[in-house]
Amino acid sequence: MAAAPPPRALPLLLLLLCAALSFRVAAAHGASAGGHGLGVNYGRVADDIPSPRRSVELLRAAGAGSVKIYDANPGVLRALAGTRWPVSIMVPNEIIPDIAASPAAADRWVADNLVPYYPATRVKFLLVGNEILSDYSIAKSTWPRLVPAMENIHLSFRKRGISSVKIGTTLAMDALADGAFPRPPSAAAFRPDIATSVVRPLLHFLNGTNSYYFVDAYPYFVWAGNNLTVPLDYALFQGGHTRYIDPGTGLTYTNLLDEMLDAVAIAMAKLGYGGVKLAVAETGWPNGCDYDQIGGNVHNAAIYNRNLGARMAKNPGTPLRPGAKMPVFVFSLYNEDLKGGPGTERHWGLYYANGTAVYEIDLTGRRPLWSYPPLPAPENNTPYKGPIWCVMSAAASKKLNETAVGNALSYACGQGNGTCDAIQPGKKCYLPNTTVAHASYAFNSYWQQFRKIGATCYFNNLAEQTIKDPSHGSCKFRRSLDS
Repeated sequence: MAAAPPPRALPLLLLLLCAALSFRVAAAHGASAGGHGLGVNYGRVADDIPSPRRSVELLRAAGAGSVKIYDANPGVLRALAGTRWPVSIMVPNEIIPDIAASPAAADRWVADNLVPYYPATRVKFLLVGNEILSDYSIAKSTWPRLVPAMENIHLSFRKRGISSVKIGTTLAMDALADGAFPRPPSAAAFRPDIATSVVRPLLHFLNGTNSYYFVDAYPYFVWAGNNLTVPLDYALFQGGHTRYIDPGTGLTYTNLLDEMLDAVAIAMAKLGYGGVKLAVAETGWPNGCDYDQIGGNVHNAAIYNRNLGARMAKNPGTPLRPGAKMPVFVFSLYNEDLKGGPGTERHWGLYYANGTAVYEIDLTGRRPLWSYPPLPAPENNTPYKGPIWCVMSAAASKKLNETAVGNALSYACGQGNGTCDAIQPGKKCYLPNTTVAHASYAFNSYWQQFRKIGATCYFNNLAEQTIKDPSHGSCKFRRSLDS
């Protein structure tokens, strides 16, 4: 039997428990009122995620203060009605040219996608496009039409007497000439291909309408690409004595996100619009990743988002803009398993697709950090050095879709030089003659050939990386360390 606590320890323990409980109650109350916690990006590129109404419950449980979606989905907007959360909706990239060309088309979009839900759903931001300046394939068709599209929507708002909805667009950090990590921040500037032609007119519009420059800012990617020189703790808001002093401004930085945001603000100032407000459209940390990535784990994700919530609750601003208030949206509500690309793309959620929490979080920032339960230890904060293979995923093997796997296998075998020779009849990897075995060989053969130029082990959610050698008998799978 455990010894009884000393007489004074018990009241202290009860006090601490009551304090933690009061923060949880306050967080729940603040979430129901809306506007008091970090916002959340509610993406839906996933199988079998909870319904919009259940999603609202999960947002409330996490202490969300606002919601951002990537379209104007009627079911989602109806579910958000009456929540009092500020809501951000989005115009799809592909219709920007049409809206720019026609005020009538812009007004029809507003009439169809905003008016039926507003003001019962408290739409606060209408974002025209998502990271369009990162997509060079639409440079001619869409970039020059971004601001005209925004202007036409603004005309529609004025015609309809809508004054409380701000218009903006989301841009990635690659709008800056040095990308996500312009160090020092004082050296930051917008890319010359967009600075004068697109960004300056955009800033003029945002300044004239008192709106925000929405930036997607991910310290994770900066750290992952510079982990030998940028401390992990500095990226996670727990840098301790780690400081960076900008030699151009003399400003002192204690975390990576502040550097990134001030770089954007300085770049705006160089175009004559240093007073435009900033909003963080996306930020966060992945809770999982592939073997050839680093630092994507539950531990780091929880630390980043918890510290971000606690920090933003105090409205600290940045060293360049102390005390500035800014909307901040965490990415994302769910792990989205249908997103392509590397493993991090599918592991940003506060919740798994089945609605269970990845880790406990209070987005209001009111819950004391000490009150959270222990987190699993991170196991991939340094690069994995062993061999890696790409095979058909266990989930796809268990629930076999012959058509989807056949299409993926055909694609893999149609690329490269002799990609699938070994699984032809009579060859070393023909047996076992099963869809799963042949697909694993084909996926791996393709990935090993092309991974250095951007190929990923994904295949429409059919493949996954493994560190267990799938070779069998005389059938040898090429591995990542092979030349």
